[in-house]
This record gives sequence, structure tokens and C-alpha cells, in this order.
Amino acid sequence: MFDKLEDLLIRYEELMSELGEPGVADDQARFKRLMKEQSDLAPIVEAYSKYKKSRKDIEDSLEMLEAESDEEMREMLKEELAASRDDVQKLEEKLKILLLPKDPNDDKNVIVEIRAGAGGDEAALFAAEIYRMYVHYAEGRGWKVETMEVDEIGIGGMKAVTFMITGQGAYSVMKYESGVHRVQRVPETESGGRIHTSTISVAVMPEAEEVDVVIDEKDIRIDVMRASGNGGQCVNTTDSAVRLTHYPTGIVIYSQTEKSQLQNKAKAFALLRAKLYDIEQQKAHDAEAQLRKSQIGTGDRSEKIRTYNFPQGRVTDHRIGLTLYKLDKVMNGDIQEIIDACIAADQAAKLLKMDKDQ
Repeated sequence: MFDKLEDLLIRYEELMSELGEPGVADDQARFKRLMKEQSDLAPIVEAYSKYKKSRKDIEDSLEMLEAESDEEMREMLKEELAASRDDVQKLEEKLKILLLPKDPNDDKNVIVEIRAGAGGDEAALFAAEIYRMYVHYAEGRGWKVETMEVDEIGIGGMKAVTFMITGQGAYSVMKYESGVHRVQRVPETESGGRIHTSTISVAVMPEAEEVDVVIDEKDIRIDVMRASGNGGQCVNTTDSAVRLTHYPTGIVIYSQTEKSQLQNKAKAFALLRAKLYDIEQQKAHDAEAQLRKSQIGTGDRSEKIRTYNFPQGRVTDHRIGLTLYKLDKVMNGDIQEIIDACIAADQAAKLLKMDKDQ
């Protein structure tokens, strides 16, 4: 591990030197690549520098202890020695986590698809609430949310909704939300007061660039039509809606949220690219079944990951055995504690696997 850290330290110094060269920003592609690499290495270099300093502090304290005869000074040196040893242990664990292989999609924006499952109208109502939960969470982090597709029902529910979250590292956080979410509560439409269980599915896909997915024009059929339903003023008076049909997969994308046909077409292609990229990602995960089992964030989409129990005011994440009694806050977007716990569990599983492989 420490040989690798020394190599990364040398590489970081080379990057800083390159970034300091005159005219480096003239080549924007190279400058962007260097800045990205420097940004990725900075936390590792900072932690490793602190680690080396703490190791040096241990050596210095031990030397001074040997030469020091004053008991009061010796006690102070022992306290400093204990603190430095504690720092070294913590920094070693931090460095192990920082050196874990990084998901190449972590820095990407995400496209989230929520679909009502079992439970009829109650599932559609819950889908709308989970959508609002994610919107509040994203806005709280300063991220931008843009609706791409929505299929609403008259009572405020959503059979399906697809939206994009734009923000640094959005996928690294939101990927832990993929799976089946279950709600247990008495529906407003239920006169008998019986608790019902309904489900929705959440799929989190990294935004795919054109370089990630190549779409052959002859594999696509593009239809334009007049938008339908509630779309705001003028939306139903022009042929602005776009439907894409991808022949090889049978995927159909319908986009009508924008007034402009060009904007709807761009949204439709962005969603199609994300879906095709996601299919390839899932194939790769299926081919590495054992690896997938050790990773919380990239599990089976059919896995029940979380239960929202309204009568008891609790949320339980079944993957990590976490239960929180703050359902109201969670539904209002306060999900960071759950995500942090998922990240910690994911890192622990990867560290365990890495130790076994060594």
C-alpha cells in the first residue's frame, strides 16, 4: 500500500508541475484532464502527508522519552505519543478507503426512474412522495432536478416519473437508492383503517455521454406528434412531442415536457443513452455476481431495499439493518444518514474483500 502511495505522491507533484507550466490552459482538453486527476489525487495526498507527519511525531516522542527524566514532561510526551498513534491508525483506515477502486460513473449526473408497483393508486401516490423526497434532497445539496417523463393519475399520484439530477458526484450518492421501496400505511381511500403494503421500484442510471453509447441511426425510429395531457400553455398546439423507438432493445421513449421539439428530442436521446448504458452495466454486474453481492450500491433491482412504516414512524433499510424513527424528516428529503450508512457498509464490504484477495 505504501509503495503505491509514494507513487501517487510523485504523480501528484508531476501534475502540479504540469499545471504550473505557461500556456497549459491553452489546450482545454489536456487542462481539464490534468485538473480532474489532480482533484482525484488531492484527498489521498493530503491524508498520506498527515499520516507521514504522525509517524514522524511518534518517532520524535519516543526519542524524547528516552532522553527525558522529568516525570511531568514524560507524562505529556506519553499523551502526545498516544494521540499520534491513534491518528496513524485512523489515517491508515482512511487511506485504505481512499485507495479502493473508484466507480468510473461516480462523478456523473444521474437519471432516476420511479415506477409504481403493487398497490394500485396507493403505490402511485407513494411514487409521487418518493419523487418529492428526492427533489428535496437534491435541492438541499444544491443540485438541479429536471423532469424528463411523467405519467400522472388524477389524485396526485404518479404511475411513473423519470428525472435527471445534475450535480457533482450525484451518482456516487444516488446509486444506493436503486431497488424496491415498500410502504406500509392506511391509505386515505381505505375506510376500514387496515394497513396496506404497496411497493415502488427505483432505478438510478448514470447519465451516458455520446462517447459512452453509440446509437446507430438505422436502429432508431423518430416520431413527432402533438403533446397530450396537462403541459402548460401552447404545449398541445404544436408537434413538439417526440417518441423514440430503439429496434434492437424495443425501448420506447416519449418526451413532451418541453415546448420545443428539439429540446424534447435531446431529452429523449439522453434517456435512451442512459437506458442502453445501464443495460450494459447490468450485464457486467451479472457477469461478476460475487463482486456485485459485496457491493450495496449496485445490487439487484428486484431487491427490497427499504420499508417506510407510517403507523410506527420508522424507516428500515434492509441491506444494512438500519432503522430510523424519523419518517417525517426522511419523506421531506432528510436521507443523508441512510446514504452515509450505505456508503460505510459498502466500503467495509469492499475492504473485507480486498483483504481476502491479498
